[in-house]
Amino acid sequence: MKIRTDTITRTAMFSALVVVLDYTMKFSGLKIPFPWLPFLKFDLTGVPVMISTLTDGLKPGTFTSMIAFLAILVRSGDFVGAWMKASAEFSTALGFHIGRKILKPKLSLAVAYLLGFAIRIVVMFVQTIPVFTAYYGMPLNVTLAISPLVAVFNLIQGSITIFGGILIYESFKKRVPSMIPERNQK
Repeated sequence: MKIRTDTITRTAMFSALVVVLDYTMKFSGLKIPFPWLPFLKFDLTGVPVMISTLTDGLKPGTFTSMIAFLAILVRSGDFVGAWMKASAEFSTALGFHIGRKILKPKLSLAVAYLLGFAIRIVVMFVQTIPVFTAYYGMPLNVTLAISPLVAVFNLIQGSITIFGGILIYESFKKRVPSMIPERNQK
């Protein structure tokens, strides 16, 4: 399998941006707590994952997600928290990517948004059950009771990731078209 140099360069750039955003938002206090569950926080870490997926595809997006996982793990020492954040952002990009590929262009964008949100919400629901109960020691009935709030959080954070990523991607397409591979210049 041949990987183009420009793809490697963009992937490295977006991976570095993930690290910079994570560290900056954490140490500056810019992460915004979700009002009903303050241990969940909004940030921009997923935006470079989405841009990487939009510009070069799922493999670079996966790599950028793995770098997000490693950066959070190194910064915090929290394997579970790092895994949850990276898998949430990856599942959003995965759903969006699948949605863009399955239907004609006019319908695919709406489906891509919906799949990005839906896959993130489902993946995070499945992961939070064992994490909240076994790792954090929450009773199952409490975990299930707060799961709608976790879903709302993931819908909002998924929106930040998708809309932020698309906004920057579309800006790149207009202002720096050489940054976007020709196969994506539609």
